[in-house]
Amino acid sequence: MILVLDNAVDGGYMADEIVHFLPDARVYNYPNEDGDPALDNVDGVVIGGSEVGVYDEPDQPWIAAQKRFARRLVEEDVPTLGICFGHQILNAALGGEVVDSGTSRLRLHDAELDADEPLFDGVEPSVPVLHSDVVTELGDGMEVIGRADYYEYFATRHRDRPVWSVQYHPEFTPRITDEYDDWEAADGSFEDSTATRTLANFADLVESSESES
Repeated sequence: MILVLDNAVDGGYMADEIVHFLPDARVYNYPNEDGDPALDNVDGVVIGGSEVGVYDEPDQPWIAAQKRFARRLVEEDVPTLGICFGHQILNAALGGEVVDSGTSRLRLHDAELDADEPLFDGVEPSVPVLHSDVVTELGDGMEVIGRADYYEYFATRHRDRPVWSVQYHPEFTPRITDEYDDWEAADGSFEDSTATRTLANFADLVESSESES
């Protein structure tokens, strides 16, 4: 079973869309639950997005707790995928830095994704982004596997552990664009995007890891 950490403080930040593409997953709303979720019978974890930033830790004490939990996932070799805020908190938990870039991006954007990375098998360069925060320094052990013209650390993975992170939202599709008033029309279209494959690929990586253990 894959556990999805829903990091929406006030609800509605796409965790259900992740489950739409990972039907055997279950959701745990980290900011509003009491403590870390149990990892019994958990084969992999997806750390989802949030409307707050990693640097909001003073006002959001759950962020410090999730950093500790993220380090535990890494140390215990639990296959983990961070998405947007999840990408940022994984790197921050391992000593990296995250800042607000000052520019909000809500659109399809082309990225350079490493062709030999299994997480990106069948994923076209056009991916949906919804963020202003960016990773400016990698966490210990993390390396770059994806770049954008405005963002050097667009996607990362741990060099020794089954941990990946992406700034884009693979779960964001036309079915929910109407919920985001600031979504920008772009030259590309969702017909050119296969970002949802990222989630299927992660599920395959989790299954492979489970069979090897």
